[in-house]
Amino acid sequence: MRRWIILTFAALALAACASRNEIPVSSLGEDDDAICRANNVAVGSNEYVACRKNRDVQRGNAAAKADRTQKNLSETMVNTPYKP
Repeated sequence: MRRWIILTFAALALAACASRNEIPVSSLGEDDDAICRANNVAVGSNEYVACRKNRDVQRGNAAAKADRTQKNLSETMVNTPYKP
């Protein structure tokens, strides 16, 4: 019985790690096209392209921040000794 519990927790841990690399569609949970069109700009115009690029940069920054946070947490866990 104990072996099954350990295997279940190991499977859950591996599943959580596998889904960590998924990047959200938008850093703010909104549709980029709808946000850029809300500024009354035509699709394909310079303002629209700049808006979409800005949203992409924001998404990349959010993903990089999440990765740094995850890395810092894992390094802290590895470098902090366990003292019961």
